[in-house]
Amino acid sequence: MSDRPSDFTALPAAHRNLPATSLKRARFATMALFFIAGMMYASWGVHVPTVRDRFHLNPALLSFALLAVACGSITAMATNAKWIARVGTRRACLAGGLTMAFCAALILVVPFYWLLLAVLAVFGAGMATLDVAMNAEASAVEQTLGRPIMSALHGMFSVGGMVGAAVGGALLARGMAPAVHLVLAALLSALVLIIACPAVLPHVPHADHPDAGTPRANRWRSPALWALGATALVALIAEGAMYDWGTVYMRDVVLASPALASAAYAAFSGGMAAARFAGDAVRARFGAPQLVMASASLACAGMIGALLLPYSFTTLFGFTLMGLGLANMMPVLFAAAARVEGIHAAEGLAHVAGLAYFGLLLGPVIIGGVTQVTDLPIGLSVVAVCSALIAFAGPKVLRRLKI
Repeated sequence: MSDRPSDFTALPAAHRNLPATSLKRARFATMALFFIAGMMYASWGVHVPTVRDRFHLNPALLSFALLAVACGSITAMATNAKWIARVGTRRACLAGGLTMAFCAALILVVPFYWLLLAVLAVFGAGMATLDVAMNAEASAVEQTLGRPIMSALHGMFSVGGMVGAAVGGALLARGMAPAVHLVLAALLSALVLIIACPAVLPHVPHADHPDAGTPRANRWRSPALWALGATALVALIAEGAMYDWGTVYMRDVVLASPALASAAYAAFSGGMAAARFAGDAVRARFGAPQLVMASASLACAGMIGALLLPYSFTTLFGFTLMGLGLANMMPVLFAAAARVEGIHAAEGLAHVAGLAYFGLLLGPVIIGGVTQVTDLPIGLSVVAVCSALIAFAGPKVLRRLKI
């Protein structure tokens, strides 16, 4: 089944006859938003050890700081969706992005730990607001173009993350003060946001939306959104586990050197970035259900291979397959969430993204708990089980929604 919209009269009137130049500008602007979001997320991640050292935090207090970001993000996803739907993605992307950038600049200059927690919570809220709004914008651009582009846009997020981490590490290695680095990253983000946001697609008020004459459904009572959200939660349990436990597996089970063990993260991330730039063509050719089934099966095979053959090359190859397999889960599920009948795109995305974020938080904890009782290979087998569940159930969910 193709994802190409068959009836362009279903698009909002403001989007039907856009000049090709305006649509091209909107696409590039959305790409810039995804890149900046990934860059800022990585720039913050680089400085987690810096925050620990500056405030002399023990593991428990550092965990509370990280939890503040998560709580801010989840709260924003639960409360901001209707506001995004009302004001439009243009204003929401700008507001969320500038809030994220402003708070990032403050992280390493606030004088007290309690103030750090407040800044990190607002930083997480701004980041989540930008995330929901830019994905809603991405869905609008995709439908107006009439072909899948969501995976490539998420690929720009991955590229932004890699660039943010690499440039941040290089600048710090050359002696730049950490606070200066975050301020520069924040200023760059703010500049790109101010330039890019005016180019996003025109906002469509509820009254002008093609299904405005039908009653709006409650997203909390939508079986379709809960099904998509559950699938996203399982996918991000696997993804979160790979980010946090892949390197540990290389060190403790494969017995790789520290330098080689660090390649586990690179192999997984590189596989994700590559697959995201190829995912749109596959989705356009074969459809979303087939892409999800094939991708999840590939991820399952990669994880099983890494567990059964714990050698450096085979493990890195398996982690690369995991990245290739998990890469297009969120783009496909987010694209589906934005098109659930009777639900505004921003509300559908916020619902699915919020559940997915719980998976990202739960994944490392679940693996750690299972590992504590058994061992790490058995703990990471949860990742293979999650991938198998998605391969079995994911296509059924998408077919039921006719995505």
